[in-house]
Amino acid sequence: MHVTHLSLADFRSYARVEVPLDPGVSAFVGANGQGKTNLVEAIGYLATLSSHRVSSDAPLVRAGAERAVIRAAITQGDRSQLVELELNPGRANRARINRSSQVRPRDVVGIVRTVLFAPEDLALVKGDPGDRRRFLDELVTTRSPRMAGVRSDYERVLRQRNSLLKSAAMARRHGVTKSTRGAGRGSADASGTPESTGSSGGSGADLSTLDVWDQHLAHTGAELLAQRIELIRVLQPLTEKSYESLAPGGGPIALEYRSSAGLIIEQGDKPPSRQELYDQLIVALGEARKQEIERGVTLVGPHRDELVLGLGQLPAKGYASHGECWSFALALRLASYDLLRSEGNEPVLVLDDVFAELDARRRERLAELVAPGEQVLVTAAVDDDVPKVLSGARYAVADGEVGRL
Repeated sequence: MHVTHLSLADFRSYARVEVPLDPGVSAFVGANGQGKTNLVEAIGYLATLSSHRVSSDAPLVRAGAERAVIRAAITQGDRSQLVELELNPGRANRARINRSSQVRPRDVVGIVRTVLFAPEDLALVKGDPGDRRRFLDELVTTRSPRMAGVRSDYERVLRQRNSLLKSAAMARRHGVTKSTRGAGRGSADASGTPESTGSSGGSGADLSTLDVWDQHLAHTGAELLAQRIELIRVLQPLTEKSYESLAPGGGPIALEYRSSAGLIIEQGDKPPSRQELYDQLIVALGEARKQEIERGVTLVGPHRDELVLGLGQLPAKGYASHGECWSFALALRLASYDLLRSEGNEPVLVLDDVFAELDARRRERLAELVAPGEQVLVTAAVDDDVPKVLSGARYAVADGEVGRL
């Protein structure tokens, strides 16, 4: 798979730009702040519906504009598709495929597949658990686009449950919280979703629907958990291989999943079934209920889990050197690429200002490993930062213009 044309309107620094692309290596070269990363960020957004640089859409829209448009032509084998996303901060985003009528943005997930290397990847090792959860979930969704809907459903249920718990916590402080007796017998709509999560009659938070929300959270949470655990199972050996390629003799490495529901999944463990995961979540939510009501927040679920990265006999976070952390982060990305490629749809490789961050040995080794990719997009401040093995098209980026050299 490769991108044959990228079109941006009011995206980041670009009022409008058209960039034709070929298979193989394409390097965007220009001084810092000229918009190199904006180009590959746009392609990454088409793949994941998120940016690797910011957590909201507002910074992606050019100053003074109301919306931004990303449009890309994609070729896979003998099939071509045109994908378009319209970003509307504060309002719903819009999407189209092949200029047809409007579709949901999540319907475009899977058409473009990317694996992106960036300086921010160091957070995969050194950062908070949320950085590693996001890594897992984006890769899960790339492998199985339907998981975009599961993730959206989980986040919706989590917001509603937190709203109920927050109301309960506030009411508790004023001594008016209603009893949870009879929980699970609250009214629900046709889909089984409780009709109300707020206070009842102004007299305090009605917790009678909390059991129903527990069931919804456990149902979507179990599906997300199962996908994460399966991903780690297949990613472990690929990460070990990639780490050995980047830092021979520097391992061993380990990926361990620690669930807030009390499960710890290590290499070689038999993955629990979805029913077992659901049951475990229900039990854990019940055990945490008193504390959750006191604190007004959901304390159990995939949003609280951790992927622990081990190097040697110690956690990589806090113990690995800077170079080891870089090797681990790169190994995770290379493993992701190998996994997606093995499943029959080779992703676009994006290397965003990565080579300037690496020492000479890691730079050359990484370049050798990615050079055979169907499409590799590189950004660099100067041409000398791009290793010789990554020969191919060169684009000069300056003053809002992108020109092929």
